[in-house]
Amino acid sequence: MTRYVSSCFITLFVLFLWRVEDIADACKCSPPHPQKAFCDAEIVIRAKVVGKKTVSNAIKYDIQQIKMFKCPDQVIHAIFTAPSPAACGVTLDLNKEYLFTGKLETGRMYVTLCGYNPPWEDLSAAQKKSLTHRYQSGCDCKIIHCTSLPCPISTTDACLWMDWGTNNGRNLACIKSNGSCAWK
Repeated sequence: MTRYVSSCFITLFVLFLWRVEDIADACKCSPPHPQKAFCDAEIVIRAKVVGKKTVSNAIKYDIQQIKMFKCPDQVIHAIFTAPSPAACGVTLDLNKEYLFTGKLETGRMYVTLCGYNPPWEDLSAAQKKSLTHRYQSGCDCKIIHCTSLPCPISTTDACLWMDWGTNNGRNLACIKSNGSCAWK
């Protein structure tokens, strides 16, 4: 009986180590500021998810595009993402509206967990308004994410983003005026 328990323990230990390796390969990124996500994206749209299917090594979400905020003039009918969150794939709810920031590859829109793809209802009124002009006008500014103090800035073309206890993620945009960038 002891040999049996030992072999079970060894088997479980090997399985555990195998899963740790899988977890170590998981998607790693910090959430971007909405303006930075807008500026870095090739395409930004508001859309409703209306369908889902698995296609070769990806998940395809059929969408109804509601509004285009940034992109060459084209209508997007589907977005693609990796098949699992561990591979940075986004999980979306059917019949829900989202803001999607993504990349275009061979005419397809791709989104990842490292992008900014919140449900539309979670955006503040200021964020919704900023999508039509303010974020684009601030793309000349850099947003530096500060995760611990001190956070020095040595340039005038950047805004410091501390997402603890501040509203500069939900209510402000980093805008350049008179040669320097500031939260407005």
